[in-house]
Amino acid sequence: MEDGGASIYERLRDDIIHGRVKANERLKVADLANRMGTSTNPVREALQQLRGEGFVIMTPNRGARVRPIDEDFVRDICEIEVLIEPALTRWFVGIVTNEEIEELEQIQAEIEGLNFADEMTHSNLDLRFHKLMYDRHYNRHAVDLWMRHRHILWAISRRFPTSLSRQSNVLDEHRELLDCIKAQDADGAARVIGRHVEGSGRHIIERMRLARHTAP
Repeated sequence: MEDGGASIYERLRDDIIHGRVKANERLKVADLANRMGTSTNPVREALQQLRGEGFVIMTPNRGARVRPIDEDFVRDICEIEVLIEPALTRWFVGIVTNEEIEELEQIQAEIEGLNFADEMTHSNLDLRFHKLMYDRHYNRHAVDLWMRHRHILWAISRRFPTSLSRQSNVLDEHRELLDCIKAQDADGAARVIGRHVEGSGRHIIERMRLARHTAP
């Protein structure tokens, strides 16, 4: 049941992100269950998960409908991340070990060696880099929220290529972050990660606007 629910969740989320179900379209449990060849319970569970992530809006007597996946949606997530990630990073600088710094440097070397040749591989390396910093934090709610937002933004951003200027900025920001961590500069590291999050959000929003304006 859980595996089926997770699969349905992923399929529904992908349909919403890629516009196969339209903004404000009603999501009827029975219809979705028939289309996906499952019972209604996994569909309800998937819709509740999507509601928690902001993809679905539920209103009394009207059921579930699709929230528009637009620039405002990305902006809202990034504004939350600009608050969460600097706090997580600042705490990490205070407890980082030499072994963790070495591992971050190794991951960064792999990221630079790849140089965005494969977007999926880059995303996985980038996830390892940031997850290493956040995994030991005591506030698991904050870390879980970061991870959910990370998956959402990746699902949206994979529709668009990363610009050369953003690629360069990502590498520079990672290097600057590593320098701050090694110097035990918690405030500096927090500022860098805040700029990193803002830059990623701005890039996604710019690409979404460009795609909308150039659509036939």
